[in-house]
Amino acid sequence: MALERNVAVLIGGVGGAKLAVGLSQIVPPPRLTFIVNTGDDFWHLGLKICPDLDTVMYTLAGLVNPQSGWGIKDDSAIALGSLEKNYQFEAWFRLGDKDLATHLLRSHLLRGGHSLTAATRFLSRRLGVKPTLLPMCDAEVPTVIDTVGFGELGFQEYFVKHRWQPAIKSIRHEGCEQAVLSEPVRSALKAADVVLIAPSNPWLSLAPILSISGMRALLAGLEAPVVAVTPIIAGAAVKGPTAKIMGELGLATTAENAAGYYSGIINGFVNDVRNDTLKLDAVCTVRFDTLMKNLNDKIKLAQSTLDWIEGWGA
Repeated sequence: MALERNVAVLIGGVGGAKLAVGLSQIVPPPRLTFIVNTGDDFWHLGLKICPDLDTVMYTLAGLVNPQSGWGIKDDSAIALGSLEKNYQFEAWFRLGDKDLATHLLRSHLLRGGHSLTAATRFLSRRLGVKPTLLPMCDAEVPTVIDTVGFGELGFQEYFVKHRWQPAIKSIRHEGCEQAVLSEPVRSALKAADVVLIAPSNPWLSLAPILSISGMRALLAGLEAPVVAVTPIIAGAAVKGPTAKIMGELGLATTAENAAGYYSGIINGFVNDVRNDTLKLDAVCTVRFDTLMKNLNDKIKLAQSTLDWIEGWGA
């Protein structure tokens, strides 16, 4: 099945990158496209930082720090250490020395007139990443978090500086109404035989993608199946603030509520074997072991999901 079909994946964060690895082992690179969240992006120290793009890129390039799931393995922090020691600069956002090379080159390309799509293509190819990596759009659409006690915070201030502890009142995506889908993103989705929504945080990692003008309508109108993978296992998230955010938004931490976020755009949902069986209107469901501890788990989930979708036409 994987050899015959184009697969497009909406993705963001460490959890999504795990599924990306599994898919990259079974889907030929020309048929595999990752459309990555850029709501987390920001300018820092004059550099364009794209955390989710870099996490997916480093993971597929075999460079990612296996302990954290982000950044580059065996990296140092001499530059940031110098900022802190010599200039008393509050380096709350950690940038490794090897990681800095990516941000320097990306920023150089952007200032030279290249789009973020073109810069991402250049960086990923230089690192040997064979599947296509696309930012969700070329415009800046920063996620802004309205919090209790701190007011509105940029995403990285909320997530890194404050370690996602402030309670959330609401989330918005600045400029999403004016942002447009890039032609590569539109073409990848229209050419897809399968669209997957990775088990990333729906409210932080996937909402920015879905906020882009025309994205939900495009997905809802596709003939290809659109299938989401649960980010919730046994009432909790594997990592990060998904469960906390759901509670703060008045939602029970269930796979059903996660699936409900994609109402109107998905016709398939991969639930976890530890969760209750779901019955969703107009949505096919299945239960697999979605906890990805190692490479075999990642490949198994990717293959099982694609095989299940293939079986719809049997």
